[in-house]
Amino acid sequence: MQYIQAAREPGGCFLCEKAGQEASHDRDNLILYRGDRAFVIMNLYPYNPGHLMVVPYDHRPNLTDLTPEVRCELMELLTLCLKVLAEAMRPDGYNLGGNIGRVSGAGVADHVHLHVVPRWEGDTNFMPILSHTRVMPEGLLTTYDRLKPLFETGGAG
Repeated sequence: MQYIQAAREPGGCFLCEKAGQEASHDRDNLILYRGDRAFVIMNLYPYNPGHLMVVPYDHRPNLTDLTPEVRCELMELLTLCLKVLAEAMRPDGYNLGGNIGRVSGAGVADHVHLHVVPRWEGDTNFMPILSHTRVMPEGLLTTYDRLKPLFETGGAG
């Protein structure tokens, strides 16, 4: 909610800004992996621990605006995310998807990206319903440090 309500400069894209920084800033920017055409970044406001986003470097609003090579790499990185999350976090399932266009719920409607959300049996509780609050059992940087080495090995522990 904080991101959605935050004021943004016209034309500013936090995904492009983070991807454009040196790799030495990847931990601060929560970038776990950089491919040739796309990258993997942790969601700063996760639905669940390990919530990742796969993002093309190309700033385009729709998957149909991307080249076949970029779309192919997005799928390869989604697969890598599943391997890494399976090894590091052992979820019971996943939600995969993207919100294309503002009316679909896209918080960043002009830079298409795909979400990977690990799920566990019973991972919902009363907090989101009663207080619109999620309890995260692990800090973002702790999760980053668990996942980063696995991205470097292709998901093998």
